[in-house]
Amino acid sequence: MKEYQTKDLLPGMVTAIPVRTKRGQLIINPNVELTRTLISRLEFYGIASVQITENKQVATPMETPKDPAYFPAKSPVSAPSPVSDASYSQKLKSSPEFQRFQVDFTLRSQDLKNCFDAYLSDGGTVNKEELLSKTISLVSPKQTTLDVFDMLHNMRQVNDSTYAHSLNVAIISRIIGKWLHFSNEELDTLTLAGLLHDIGKTKIPDEVLNKDGKLTDEEFQMIRNHPKYGYDILKSQPLNSHIKKAALMHHERCDGSGYPMGLTMEEIDDYALIIAIADVYDAMTAARSYRAPLCPFEVIAEFEKDGLQKYKPKYILTFLENIANAYQNNRVMLSDGTSARIVLLNHRRLSKPLVQLDDGACIDLEKSPLYIKAII
Repeated sequence: MKEYQTKDLLPGMVTAIPVRTKRGQLIINPNVELTRTLISRLEFYGIASVQITENKQVATPMETPKDPAYFPAKSPVSAPSPVSDASYSQKLKSSPEFQRFQVDFTLRSQDLKNCFDAYLSDGGTVNKEELLSKTISLVSPKQTTLDVFDMLHNMRQVNDSTYAHSLNVAIISRIIGKWLHFSNEELDTLTLAGLLHDIGKTKIPDEVLNKDGKLTDEEFQMIRNHPKYGYDILKSQPLNSHIKKAALMHHERCDGSGYPMGLTMEEIDDYALIIAIADVYDAMTAARSYRAPLCPFEVIAEFEKDGLQKYKPKYILTFLENIANAYQNNRVMLSDGTSARIVLLNHRRLSKPLVQLDDGACIDLEKSPLYIKAII
């Protein structure tokens, strides 16, 4: 028996002991031969290392599910090579581009913290020009939307502080603004609104913000008041009113179910409506103590449940359509652990595209209980 780092695992290796998450969830039984799909599953759950046996006593493989949504492909797909089927996330993280982005992103997060600390300690002026230029510099004009979202998604395991979240929201909001054909001036205002939307959290003790257990009623109310705290911090600053309103209203919802004031769509600032979408998307793709990070298609599914009621239809539909399009042709892991490639989007249910398995069979996920669990 020998311990291997997950990044060093190869198909054909056999597990020596059960593989479990930090919370005890069983991922793979002992005496199971690893496949590329199983290795991708280990990466998805953040498993750092696995005990491997040198005695290859392989467990009986599972049969392909007999799902009525399976049907033969018109043309078979040849089996992918080990190089082409390597984990996309793994390849991305080893790229020079991601490593540069990781360093720059960490520095920008610290810059944002320093800005907040300096303003709150001496009551000076937020240096919006510096914050804006440094944030925009994170994204190269040569990068596609998919490039940017993949970079942000893979930063999850590196940095998930309030400041990193604010950077993510700023970048995602700017992308949404571009999809909505905002002017450059409007994009800059929207980006600053994303950067500053959670500044009110600086008024909440870290032990409350980072608490793993259930919040007390008093702590819960403190969290719900952070939009008011943020507005109070920014109201005297020489900033565009959209930025101040975004801090105050980014948790309001169009159906009146949000907080802190229970506003409806006509009463909520448009920039706050965009920040709300970026904020929720970023929060849902982050890991939590009670769940693994959701993949983009799981988030799309959540938005599809009540998005048109809670979010401005024009904004949420633009966002979902473009997010889904960004992942067209990507390899994914399904909820049963099999790998596939997205071949056709379903515009009625963007979270349920047509996917093609490695053996050439296709599944219409709209007619199947399976769903996309991870981008690989």
